[in-house]
Amino acid sequence: MCKIKVQQRTLGQYGCSLDVGYTCFEMREQTSDIATMILLDYHNVIIKNTLDARLKEEKLEPVDMTVADFDGVTYHISTPESKSVILISLGWACTHELFSHGAQDVLKREYGDLLLDTPEQGYDVSLSIDLEQVSKEPEARDELIKKVSLLKRNLLAAPLERAFAEQEQCEKEEKTEINSELMAVHYREEEAIYIKSNFDRITVIFSTTFKDETDKIFGKVFLQEFVDARRRVPALQNAPQVLYSIREPPMELRHLNLKDSDDISYVTFVLFPNHFTRGDVREETISRIQIFRDYLHYHIKCSKAYMHTRMRARVRDFLKVLNRAKPEVQNAEKKTASGRTFIRRS
Repeated sequence: MCKIKVQQRTLGQYGCSLDVGYTCFEMREQTSDIATMILLDYHNVIIKNTLDARLKEEKLEPVDMTVADFDGVTYHISTPESKSVILISLGWACTHELFSHGAQDVLKREYGDLLLDTPEQGYDVSLSIDLEQVSKEPEARDELIKKVSLLKRNLLAAPLERAFAEQEQCEKEEKTEINSELMAVHYREEEAIYIKSNFDRITVIFSTTFKDETDKIFGKVFLQEFVDARRRVPALQNAPQVLYSIREPPMELRHLNLKDSDDISYVTFVLFPNHFTRGDVREETISRIQIFRDYLHYHIKCSKAYMHTRMRARVRDFLKVLNRAKPEVQNAEKKTASGRTFIRRS
C-alpha cells in the first residue's frame, strides 16, 4: 500500500514530472491536503538577498560570511577592502573539471570584468562587485543580482553548452557520426554527471548513491516512475527518454570500470534537439537538469516524513481507542473534599 502511494505522488502531488515537448523535466510547486512542496531555486538565495539589501535598499554594511549550497559548494561573501566593494568567491571540488570543459569561457561571457583573474585564496572563482559603479537603472540591477546569484548554475552549464554546440555543428555539417569526448563532472563524493554528445542527441547520465536502505527503496520507486510515465501517458511521448538501472552502468560508461555496488543507481536522460532549442528553452533545460539530483533526494525525504507523520497519527488513534477501552474499577475508594474516604455501594 505504501509503495503505491509513493508512485502516485511522484508525478502528481509531489510535483516532479516529465514535461511535454521542450524541457527535460518540470518541477512544480503544488499544494495537497498533506503538505506543500517548496520550489527549489536555481540561484543562491543568500547571495540574492545580500545584493538586494545593498543595491536596492542601499545598505552599505560590511559583511563576512561563509555560505553552504547544494552539492558541496561553498561561498564566501565579504567586503575585505571597502564596504562598497563585495567579493563573492565560490569553492567546489569539481571546478578544475568544469574548467577543462569550457567553464572559464562561460564565466567570462557572463561576468566580464567582474571575474577576477586570481580568485580568493582557498576558492576557485571570485567576483568583485563595486556597488558604486553599478547602474542606477532598476532593470540593470535586477539583471546583475540574478546573474551573480546564478554563479554555480553558470559554472555547471559549461559542459552542457559544449555538448549542445558539438551536436549543432555535427547537424550543420550533416555528419552521421561524431567522436565526442565523454565529459565527467564529479560534483559530489561518489557521484558524478556524465555528458556526451551525438549527431542527433545529447546523453546526460547521473550516478547517484543511496546509502540508506529506505532511501534505496524510495529512490527505486521514484526513478522507475520516470521511466514508466513516458510509456503510460500519451501526452509525454515528446518528453526526453529516461532510462534507469541499478548497479550496472549504461553502455556509455562501461569502459570506465566504475565502482560495482548495489548502492549506486544510474539515471539517463536522452535529450533531442527540440529539447535544447536556442533561447529560453535551452536555458531552462540546463537549469532544471542540474537540480534533478537535489529534487530526487528532497522528494525522498518528504515521502519519508509524510509516512512517519501518518504512522504517528495512527499510533495516536490507537492509543485513544485503548484508553477508551479501559474498564472502570468497581467499588473503588473515593475521597471527599475534606479528605475522608468512602466506598460507593451499588
